[in-house]
Amino acid sequence: MDDLWSIVSYVLPSVVVFVTAYFLLKEFFRNEQSRRHMNLMAERMRISLPLRLQAYERLVIFLERISPNSLIARVHRQGLTVREFQLQLLKVVRDEYSHNLSQQVYVSAKAWELTAGACEEIIAQVNALAASLDDKADSGMLSRKLLEAELAKSATREAIDFLKSEARKSF
Repeated sequence: MDDLWSIVSYVLPSVVVFVTAYFLLKEFFRNEQSRRHMNLMAERMRISLPLRLQAYERLVIFLERISPNSLIARVHRQGLTVREFQLQLLKVVRDEYSHNLSQQVYVSAKAWELTAGACEEIIAQVNALAASLDDKADSGMLSRKLLEAELAKSATREAIDFLKSEARKSF
């Protein structure tokens, strides 16, 4: 019995020290892993945040450039027929869209959906208004109709407002 007591008196403190060391090291490694994960996330944000903000900026510029007021001011020339003007408007909108396609990687699905929807709305409106006019008529008539139409303006405005609010959440 005395031998058993002496073995327990030596082994028990060793077991207590081992269990204590085990739990302390386990907690230390868990905290260390958490710290590394936080540092990695901070590094990712440091790299990706400027790219994301640039994507929001580019999409807002895109939407401003395809809004009827801006589009007409950039594309309209005297002497164009409605059909020629329509084709030029559609080309500019599609070129702008294809130039900004890669930005969808950096924004939310909803933001891209609104952006693409506004672009489609502009195209549909240009086509619908041009179809309501004679192809050989002066392009000024199509310009006036586009400026009077509110649908495309509201689609681009809604998308711009959403992009701005989503970009603000990044801070």
